[in-house]
Order: sequence, then C-alpha cells, then structure tokens
Amino acid sequence: MPRIQFAEVSFPDPNLPSAYDIEVRLKRFLDSFRERIGSPKFDYALSEADRLKIKRRSAAYLSAVLRNSGMDHLDPKDRARLEVFRNGAQVQPVETEHRADEIASCLHREMPWMAPATERLWHDMRASVRNGDPAPLVRPMLLVGPPGIGKSYWSRLLGAQISVPTTIIEATGEPASFVVTGAQKGWGSAGPGKVLEGIMASQIANPVVVVDEIEKAGDIQSRGGQRYSLTEGLLPLLERSTARRWSCPYFRIGFDMSWITWVLTANSLRGLSAPFLSRCPPTFLRGLTREHLIGFAEREGARRDLPQDAVDAVKEVIEAIRTPHHVSLRSIIRMLDAVDQAMNRPVLH
Repeated sequence: MPRIQFAEVSFPDPNLPSAYDIEVRLKRFLDSFRERIGSPKFDYALSEADRLKIKRRSAAYLSAVLRNSGMDHLDPKDRARLEVFRNGAQVQPVETEHRADEIASCLHREMPWMAPATERLWHDMRASVRNGDPAPLVRPMLLVGPPGIGKSYWSRLLGAQISVPTTIIEATGEPASFVVTGAQKGWGSAGPGKVLEGIMASQIANPVVVVDEIEKAGDIQSRGGQRYSLTEGLLPLLERSTARRWSCPYFRIGFDMSWITWVLTANSLRGLSAPFLSRCPPTFLRGLTREHLIGFAEREGARRDLPQDAVDAVKEVIEAIRTPHHVSLRSIIRMLDAVDQAMNRPVLH
C-alpha cells in the first residue's frame, strides 16, 4: 500500500537525547576541556553559573529541534499523538481500470437505482488509474434523493470495496463544523475532528466520509456573536487545492486531506449555499421501485444465509405494499433482522 506525506511537520530523530542526557554530555565535555587546557584540578568542579549555562544551552538545543519540526507549539502529549504519521499515511489504491470496473459493477449489481452515483464514481476511478494517482481521486459527491433509498448504505459498500474505513457523520446531530474540522484550544470541546481522528486511528488517508442530511445542518453562535456552520467548515476540505494543505484548528499544522472520498447526502437542495454547491454539484437519484426492493431483499437475504422460504415471505410483504416508494431500505433491513433473530432464537426447554 503506497504512503504519502500526510502531516506538514518533520519528526525529530527518535533517538534524540533527553535534556538530562544533553546536560550530562555538556558537563563531561567541560571537564575534559578544562583538563586539556591544564586548568588546576580543583577548577573542574562545576559552579552554579556553569550549571545554569549548561541547562540553558540544553534547553536551547531542544527548542531549536522542535522549531525545525514545526511542532514546537504543541505539548508533549499532542506531539506523541502525531507520531503515527512519522512515516506518512497509507492510501489504498485502485490498481487498474479493470479493478475500477469491478467495483462499479458490484455497486450497480447491489444497488442499480444508484446508477448516477455509481457512474460518476466509476469515471473518477478510471481517470485516477490513467493519471497514475496512488489512490482514487473522487470528486466530492452530493447525492440528492428521497430518504431511505440507501445513500449511506451505498457509501459503506463503496468503502468495503476499496478496503478503506467509512466514517458516518449525522449532520442533524452535529450542527457545527467542529465535528468535521475540530476545535481549537480554549473551547470546551477542543480536539481534532472526527475525520482526522479516524485517519489517525487507521493511518489510511483516503477513507470514505459520509455526511448525512447535510441540508438539515444548522449552525451555532459563540458568545462573541460568531457563527459556525457545518457547510462552511467543509468548504476548504471539498476543494482539492485547499484540502492538500488543510490547517487543523486544534493541532495548528497542515494535513493532506485531499485523498478523502466525500459523500454528502441530502433530500433536497433547500438551504445549501452556492459556494457549497459549486464544490459538489448534486447528483439526483430517484425513489425505489417494487423491483428494487424485492431484489435488495433477495441479495441481502442470501448474504445473511437466510432460508429461501423466509426471504420469500419478506418478498410477499413487499409485493402486497400498494405504495412501494414509501418503503425504505431500512424497512427491508428491519424485516430481515426480525427473520434473522427468529432463526437464531435459542430453543426453550
């Protein structure tokens, strides 16, 4: 798996001596130097001035090393957290155009009603292979369609096919940008955002990140009157040129967030700003048909290894529904969950 430089810092030598070790070396050097120049033996004893000078020089050396690393403003705990990026971060490639075809084929076979999204993804993956990119460069996707058609499910399936983690962020539960970007020190919720935390945990720089129901995200107002919105916080991350050197508010260093596959979902475009829509033009999706629901139940039942007669019972329920476009994939999954639980229920004696 290829690696990229992810954090815009240089890491000090892991064998860098401690302040104590440096002070010991300087004391030994001073002793040997005085001996070489023929100072009387009693002059070898270090004075308080000698000790203070040695401490200052030791501290100055370590401070210079940290300044050169770009992490001198961080406390030791935060510097230790960034050690995971000493050798960069991994990116999961799509090696060939044939592999891109296989991924698109799998997505279309499982969820044919998501064809507009799958086709857009397919073209981006093939273009990345032809350009020799180390990982797929997928333009941010805004999937607009009725609720319950499986926009998040499609995203998870995509992450599984590429073999990268998938992070789901519910915009309705996280109105401010802090959940994505993080918050600088001084805020009660200070810390890196969910996206960076996920990359730190997996050390994979091209996860799939889903922001659900983005049009319903509100904003919050600080005591000073400043407003923070999720869509505005996303803007620099959705533009490749700025995402390549995105500055984290918490760590205050740059990270290469340009490899993330962003999937934003919405039921409508109401409330979404022009700058936001210019970065991720919408892909419109239609509602589910009865055939889509039956096909999904068949495939999901087979994946769970459920008996065919149990799956047929779920299909009969679907066929009996007069308005299938009011039924969501969640309803089908709940029905299959109920069958699954009934099949695995312990026998009572």
